[in-house]
Amino acid sequence: MISRREFLQAAGALASITAASGFGSFGEALAQQRLTEADLLRFEPTGNVTLIHVADIHAQLVPVYFREPSINLGVGEVKGLVPHISGKEFLAHYNVPAGSPMAYALSSEDFGTLAKTYGRMGGLDRVATVIKAIRAERGENRCLLLDCGDTWTNSWTSLQTKAQDIVDCMNLLKPDAMTGHWEFTLGAERVEEIIKTLPFPFLAQNIRDNEFEEKVFEPRQMFERGGVKVAVIGQAYPYTPIANPRWMMPKWVFGIREDEVQKQVDEARADGAQLVVLMSHNGFDIDRKMASRVRGIDVILTAHTHDALPEVVQVGKTLLVATGACGKFVSRLDLDVQGKEVKGFRYRLIPIFSDAITPDAEMAAMIKTHRAPYEKDLSRVLAKTEGVLYRRGNFQGSLDDVFTDAILEVRDAEIALSPGVRWGTSLIPGQDITFEDVTNASAMSYANCYRTTMKGSMLKTILEDICDNIFNPDPYYQGGGDMVRTGGMGFTVNPFGTAGNRISNLTFLKTGQAIEASRDYTVAGWASINQDTQGPPIWDVVSQFLTARKVVTPRPLDAVKVIGG
Repeated sequence: MISRREFLQAAGALASITAASGFGSFGEALAQQRLTEADLLRFEPTGNVTLIHVADIHAQLVPVYFREPSINLGVGEVKGLVPHISGKEFLAHYNVPAGSPMAYALSSEDFGTLAKTYGRMGGLDRVATVIKAIRAERGENRCLLLDCGDTWTNSWTSLQTKAQDIVDCMNLLKPDAMTGHWEFTLGAERVEEIIKTLPFPFLAQNIRDNEFEEKVFEPRQMFERGGVKVAVIGQAYPYTPIANPRWMMPKWVFGIREDEVQKQVDEARADGAQLVVLMSHNGFDIDRKMASRVRGIDVILTAHTHDALPEVVQVGKTLLVATGACGKFVSRLDLDVQGKEVKGFRYRLIPIFSDAITPDAEMAAMIKTHRAPYEKDLSRVLAKTEGVLYRRGNFQGSLDDVFTDAILEVRDAEIALSPGVRWGTSLIPGQDITFEDVTNASAMSYANCYRTTMKGSMLKTILEDICDNIFNPDPYYQGGGDMVRTGGMGFTVNPFGTAGNRISNLTFLKTGQAIEASRDYTVAGWASINQDTQGPPIWDVVSQFLTARKVVTPRPLDAVKVIGG
């Protein structure tokens, strides 16, 4: 029933793959000759039902670099629990050898160096190969492929095609159901238009219309797999109209709706469900709390917070699975269901090392077709980086510095604000920075770069509000995402403090003086949730900056000081 032993066996096998010959193409070739598709897919099946989980792909069709966070703090009861450990501590917790392929896939440690050895990860054509292999081994009548959302948006091609590219590609994977979050930033009309064409259900029990409180989407679906009746309940991101523009979905009301989840579980059991799965975009901490409070959920497939965990987390009798982001991983969970109970399970977080997995020809052709009209733009080189550029982490990353520096310069501002979204791919030392790299970190439907004035007191209020949204000790009041990124301004933050008292020492970096509460500052930023925000799209701002700069040299990330704990 436990999966640690098998994970350690797999990690140990992968750890034997070293780049003894050095880095670069030769080292990469050596590593990939020994890291095989068979290694990645090896699994001892068990039970009668297999759940295959994907989440937070963010419309990434091709292989990418994606650095995991070096800081991922938890507060309250989850402080120090997975997924709120990172780097060396994370590797030690799971006994993953430093420098191994799994160390590269799961942590930020030596990312720039290991990336040159083990290469890019993901790519829907490789994901397709893995999913087809699992189905072929187990039989389609035992498998359920479930997509927990953040799938249709945040690449340049998905923005240009209004998600048709990723929708067509995902249809080839043949999911059995999905739910959503960033999907809704396409606008309610486009979401409904796409859903009408899907050959599988879009489930979201927690969305109602604001007039009659009627369900907008189907709440759950019953499947039969391996002779087992499986109920899948959809849970969309509960804070979508707060984190994203309300005007894009004005007639829909969201929420956690814990009581309704319990009702769905009870109804499913009454209908004969032997296995109940919550397909959730709540975020890991919300799902962990929900697992402790809602009776009868066997499995929660979680998403939103981009956590990649090589073991299942068990809360009571509920199993929580977290599969990471950008197509880096596919999760496989085999379940032995007897009567109405899970009697045993076996789990594998499958890393999608793109050089080791044969691309699926049908998916590769679809991807090529959709990318072809945009290849000239996507491949346009803007500059080169001398170090690792990344975003993911609770606080400012080196790629965030590029964005805030661009905003300050191009928009002639004193202070820059950039959202702490967790999507956006990474770059490694010596890599060309292309227009695609910029749009992978900025492609959204409300990307105008505004310019305004704000008093110092307002800047403090904004930082405090966002900080409470991220570090509230009650998971049900956490909105996910990371801290807003700032340019031209430094501050001290205590994530473990109380609401309104976490931010101090606001500093205007240009002068080294304290931010004055009563002074007006010229502030520019992007991703405002206000309708009719004016300004150039952020990708044009960053592209202009990089083209003039030509070379990016990441600097120490010392403007934000973290205390407490």
